[in-house]
Amino acid sequence: MATNPAYSMRLHFLAGLVALFAASLAGRAAAPAPGGDIVVSKAAGELPIRISIAASPADLGALANNAFNAHGRYQIDAGAVQFALSFTDAGAGRVRVDVRDRAGAAVLSETVTGAGGDGTAARLNALYRAADRAVKATSGLNGFFASRLAFVSTRGGKDDIYTGDIFCTYVNQVTTDRADVPSLRWSPDGGRLIFTSYFKKNRPDIYLHDLASGRTDTFASFSGTNIGARFSPDGRQVVMVLTGEGRTEIYTSDAQNPSPRRLTSSDTVKSSPCWSPDGTRILFSGGTGPQLMLMSAAGGAPQAIDLGGLSSYAAEPDWSRSNPDRIAFTVRSGKNYQVAVASFSDRNAKKIVSGKIPYADAQEPVWLADGRHLICTAKAANVRLLYLVDTETGKATRLDQSGKFGESSRADVLAP
Repeated sequence: MATNPAYSMRLHFLAGLVALFAASLAGRAAAPAPGGDIVVSKAAGELPIRISIAASPADLGALANNAFNAHGRYQIDAGAVQFALSFTDAGAGRVRVDVRDRAGAAVLSETVTGAGGDGTAARLNALYRAADRAVKATSGLNGFFASRLAFVSTRGGKDDIYTGDIFCTYVNQVTTDRADVPSLRWSPDGGRLIFTSYFKKNRPDIYLHDLASGRTDTFASFSGTNIGARFSPDGRQVVMVLTGEGRTEIYTSDAQNPSPRRLTSSDTVKSSPCWSPDGTRILFSGGTGPQLMLMSAAGGAPQAIDLGGLSSYAAEPDWSRSNPDRIAFTVRSGKNYQVAVASFSDRNAKKIVSGKIPYADAQEPVWLADGRHLICTAKAANVRLLYLVDTETGKATRLDQSGKFGESSRADVLAP
């Protein structure tokens, strides 16, 4: 497998900033000149803020504007605001954030250092980390702007794996296999990716890639299908779907020494297993429909989850780690597929949330760190694009606003 770090691709940072700047101009706001304000009209029910870019290059304004406009909790306003946010380039991959309330009292003042040294990627990460601090200080929500994104793109003509920031401004190419990658997940520590690929054989096998060394090892290669692998929250276990024994079954294994142990035993097709936030249960798609099934991570009889008539088809579940009461999944809606969310505690809290995505289908949801936003794949004829969705307002924002990555899908997100 050609995964030498020398093949790593770093997109031209300034080109990304220009794309973000152009995207913001095409939307509701323009990026400011140094010392200016971003001005956007306030919508009812959202938190009004003002963003100032103090004595720093204007590109920080484009980045901050893009991030907060995508959030859904905020509206940037020129008039009376709840909070005033200021971001300043502090040099050496650092950004200072200052937040004041409507009375002018200081709420937050902090200089944040970005990951990855003192280059442009670190500066970008510092801006997002600073914005996350501001989100926490002003709304109490966890921030997600500094999340790391892994996804599959056909930029080179066929599937390969990429990682980067959540808005695809600064991205590295991980593989150069040009082979279908039907599933992809981060390890909890961010050091590895576990994925399924057809690159060696005419069947899907599971591979484990170490990002630091560039080494890729085979994790599961049994006859039939090997797919859907996911690390447990503590990183010690992996859950996956194998058909080596003749039927589609859920297995778990030690993450360091692969030794699959079968958890299920039935004739029904099973797919997309994920762990509960505490690692004690496994949620997957199976049975007739299919529907969502829940079982102990130690094994036992799976139980169907009642979706209250939302849809007879439910698949691709993801369990929010920051809000253990919420799950996201794909449902059939008419002739199309949409992303929905459900609450375990409130039987009525089941709704489709992807309706504002401007494409026929939305699938493959994955939660962000605040338990409110998620990323999913929008699909139509010859289209696969990643979108950020606010599950409270339905606001949908395309991640790759520059359009450099063509078709992109199967995202996973590592929390900041």
